[in-house]
Amino acid sequence: MEAAATIITVVVILCWLQFSSVECHWRLRNPRQPNQTEASTRPQGTLLQCNDKLQDRFYRNTCPQAENIIAKSVYDAVLVQPGLAAGLIRLHFHDCFVNGCDASILLDTTPSGEPVEKTSRANVFASQIFKYIDRLKADIERECPGVVSCADILAYATREAVKEEGLPYYLVPGGRRDGLSSSASNVAGNIPSPNESLKNMTQIFLRKGLSIEDMVVLFGAHSIGHTHCRSLFNRLYNYSSTQAQDPSMDFAHSLYLKGLCPKAGPLFQEVIDKVMVPLEPITPSRLDTLYYTQLLKGEGVLQTDQALTNNPTTNEIVKRFSQNPLEWGARFTSAMINLGKVDVLTGQEGEIRRNCRAVN
Repeated sequence: MEAAATIITVVVILCWLQFSSVECHWRLRNPRQPNQTEASTRPQGTLLQCNDKLQDRFYRNTCPQAENIIAKSVYDAVLVQPGLAAGLIRLHFHDCFVNGCDASILLDTTPSGEPVEKTSRANVFASQIFKYIDRLKADIERECPGVVSCADILAYATREAVKEEGLPYYLVPGGRRDGLSSSASNVAGNIPSPNESLKNMTQIFLRKGLSIEDMVVLFGAHSIGHTHCRSLFNRLYNYSSTQAQDPSMDFAHSLYLKGLCPKAGPLFQEVIDKVMVPLEPITPSRLDTLYYTQLLKGEGVLQTDQALTNNPTTNEIVKRFSQNPLEWGARFTSAMINLGKVDVLTGQEGEIRRNCRAVN
């Protein structure tokens, strides 16, 4: 009887593992869209952490120095170019949310000849980041030609950027493959604009298999980096047909932003549009929870940031993170891991590019 029970137990476990593997593959390629209640309450990463082909220390045998080379490179680069860290995090986000984490954002051209993602206005910030990735890819190719994908290089470099800006090191699973296509037309509707509504932002994140809490967590990346004045003009001067300024803004904060981004005539407006404004002016080079404290005081810089306090669910998450820096830091690194698993190519899908700007 005991032997029979053991055999039955083993069969059940094997069947469960096989079913889980099949279900996992289907869910990764065809993620179900959770409703708002499910998404805000489900355990973090439920849709993304099943038995896929991404693995920690993926290159330990084929290119064991890859992560060390990337770590040293990012460390050195951030010393010279402090804004690089924020740019890497933003670039990784933009890559993953358009066509998945496949380095399609790095392509200059594709066989189709259509405009690529990097030509979209949403990605004009990244011109220097693209050049840095070129140098980093060249370093890796000298060590291990044709082994490490551009998608993994970007994911690892983003982890190092997060670490350099004050959060703990975390393992990033590797094994992503590089995509073969890139289209600027896919950016709209997948990357939130500076004036995006909270409803639209939420739907964008849910489509990627990320929860409402993941969204609020990842927006904390706006505790570092800058935006241009042109992203603020509607909020400051042309909010709606009845209100010139966003009413959710703190009055003193609005004066501060208007001082940096004054309304000018056509001769000077183009110059002012390019003025850089820190997203969080107190600690603009450190990932921390002052961003959330700022939102609770009505001092968010972007409309999309301040919108997080306009909904009871997201506002409660903002409050919680403002009071619990350690919790937010742990959740941020976990959410970054989840982000890096969105619609990845693995196995024989895609390719390993030798040049991140072009398909092989």
